[in-house]
Amino acid sequence: MDGAAQTIRYPWDTPPEPGQALELAEGVLWMRLPLPMKLDHVNVYALDDGDGWTIVDTGFASDTSRGIWGDLMAGPLGGKPVRRVIVTHHHPDHIGLAGWFQTVHGAELVTTRTAWLFARMLQLDAQDRPTPETLDYWRGAGMDPDILAERMAERPFNFADCVAPMPLGFTRIKQGDTLRVGGRTWDVHIGNGHAPEHATLWSRDDDLVLAGDQILPSISSNLGVYATEPEADPVAGWLESCERLGALARPGHLVMGGHKLPFTGLTPRMAQLIENHHGALNRLHTHLATPQTAGDCFPPLFKRRIGGGEYGLALVESMAHCLHLWHAGRATRSRRDDGAWLFQAI
Repeated sequence: MDGAAQTIRYPWDTPPEPGQALELAEGVLWMRLPLPMKLDHVNVYALDDGDGWTIVDTGFASDTSRGIWGDLMAGPLGGKPVRRVIVTHHHPDHIGLAGWFQTVHGAELVTTRTAWLFARMLQLDAQDRPTPETLDYWRGAGMDPDILAERMAERPFNFADCVAPMPLGFTRIKQGDTLRVGGRTWDVHIGNGHAPEHATLWSRDDDLVLAGDQILPSISSNLGVYATEPEADPVAGWLESCERLGALARPGHLVMGGHKLPFTGLTPRMAQLIENHHGALNRLHTHLATPQTAGDCFPPLFKRRIGGGEYGLALVESMAHCLHLWHAGRATRSRRDDGAWLFQAI
């Protein structure tokens, strides 16, 4: 079968209910946990190791999530212990309960070094108000003045709000490693862009891919720049990762991502992800014929109205794309009197 002729298909059109699981392949269970946001769920997976389970990602640390995990362990997981937790990346919907599984259930945590370091650092860094560095970043991105004034007076989101305390110690995975999980040998391939050093797992024994948020169907992963690294270029890391991971795609691959539905048709999906971002960059370049802040660039990037609940993610993604054009030599930037960066196409 010609890979280019593939289409994206969804073998399961209905996700599992909370506390329930669907078997996607022998010994591979798909489960879902709720999230209190517009993207209202995260997918997690369990792989049967015989005397126990390895789970992939965990959901937020909340009483609701702990209760659902209790139901899962007593029900679909058959009372066998969770002995190992693989975390694909450091975002709280994926690593939120990793520390709980370590301390309460004695599980081993397996993840990339960057994911562990970022998560543990952010989990320890609780703030009552936005830091001066964050305020400078928001001003630099051209945040709407009314939204900026609101956020200056509010307690910000803190990682620790939804990530359980993480004890010292983890097992590192990196590009080129292999893992024996669920009766299969998995190759570790690292992606970037959505999160630094994001792990994906590719089975050598059948056509399974555990993709986290690196490869999603129907939506594109958020690519954001934050005050932690205000001149980062996640778009470049994303495009490089998509090209490299796309070369691994086979027609039979079943991709099990962190959100939405498992799907087949990996080759066309990778092409879509690359084309979508090149298209967005070209629209942005046209938009920057006159100087604009990142906050002025939502229309060419998203082509829809951005609501208040989406504003923060839209701003950091807009900044990422503006910075990519600047890093690539396709735009200049200069400071406005209020501290905002103005980008202009070359």
